[in-house]
Amino acid sequence: MSSAAPRPADQDHLWSVDEHLEDILATVRPLEPIELQLLDAQGCVLVEDVTVPVSLPPFDNSSMDGYAVRVADVTGASEEFPAVLDVVGDVAAGQAEPLEVGPGQAARIMTGAPLPPGAETVVPVEWTDGGLGEGPVSGMRARSLAPEGAEGHVHVYRPAEARAHVRGQGSDVRAGDRALDAGTVLGPPQIALLAAIGRGTVRVRPRPRVVVMSTGSELVQPDEGLGTGQIYDSNSFALTAAARDAGAIAYRVGAVADDAETLRATIEDQLVRADLLVTTGGVSVGAYDVVKEALSSVGDADEPGSGIDFRKLAMQPGKPQGFGTIGPDHTPLLALPGNPVSSYVSFELFVRPAIRTLMGLDDVHRPRTRATLTADKALTSPKGRRQFLRGAYADGSVSPVGGAGSHLVAALAQADALIVVPEDVESVEPGTEVEVVLLG
Repeated sequence: MSSAAPRPADQDHLWSVDEHLEDILATVRPLEPIELQLLDAQGCVLVEDVTVPVSLPPFDNSSMDGYAVRVADVTGASEEFPAVLDVVGDVAAGQAEPLEVGPGQAARIMTGAPLPPGAETVVPVEWTDGGLGEGPVSGMRARSLAPEGAEGHVHVYRPAEARAHVRGQGSDVRAGDRALDAGTVLGPPQIALLAAIGRGTVRVRPRPRVVVMSTGSELVQPDEGLGTGQIYDSNSFALTAAARDAGAIAYRVGAVADDAETLRATIEDQLVRADLLVTTGGVSVGAYDVVKEALSSVGDADEPGSGIDFRKLAMQPGKPQGFGTIGPDHTPLLALPGNPVSSYVSFELFVRPAIRTLMGLDDVHRPRTRATLTADKALTSPKGRRQFLRGAYADGSVSPVGGAGSHLVAALAQADALIVVPEDVESVEPGTEVEVVLLG
């Protein structure tokens, strides 16, 4: 889960965004691989190449409902001069005993059924009279309604080339081919392929379990009434959803009141189901910033190598941050600010890469691009801080959404990008090319 301990605290050091992220990624390690059933492996990362044990399709089969015939028997067939063939029976998908098609014969065949011995091609039923003797038909009658359709004669009105409407053995993948590479994230198409080649289980790195909790006695759960000075807890919902979006199995813990002992006990209770802990709120310098109070003393002689380091970063929003490991398994913990925008930006910059690292992915970051700034006036940024402004990106342009306040949840809901203003830039004029982090 984690190996190297985070760097020791230095209260006077102003960390850069890159230093903080580097420390996190140097501490967090991919989860150990396990064998999982296919559906349980959805969203997980393969840790081994998968080789095809059996060709797909495993046999020549029909891609149409029609008649399996010999090419010579239908050469020159037309509506005026149809080929008339003896129907020797049905070939259905999954049929164990194949028929044999001889000269002048045809077998009624269903989509997916194996091409019978002797047959060289398939004539779609629409090119025949379906054995009814009344001209071209649009389909076959159900066998249960017309069992006699599997015998008698069929008129064929068009010729067919060799192996027409035949899906050849191994035309999808051949035995011995590599089906999937190690490092592949298993989505529905990959799981379908694994099932199709007969793999019921697969070796993967599991999806990390992330526990999210917010702190603050002022927080109330949605659907409850608000009292004086209270607000609804949105951070824990946002971060839990973001963790799931990143690929994790995320658990949301209800808001914890501003009491250090309660918070410490809650965190200890949650360790059993956490590969990563995320808290939001209580990391600044206020008298009621309980995360800092509760965790600053964690990791003493009882837990060598553990401990949470509370830092100040040269960024806006999100200056106060905490990071370290906790508990007997040295579970990584990221303590994020409590303002909604600060916590979400911090998640995207630091928590998401940590989750993706636990999953064993090579590319752990959101994609970035360059875009032209579209704005009514210049954007200002504090000197020495890397600023992340919410933006709307489209067609190579990006425009700011909402103000700079870190409490503006409504503006955050309209943003699909972060505009990055470097530490050495204090003003960005409209029309300037800027770096953009794409969120969607």
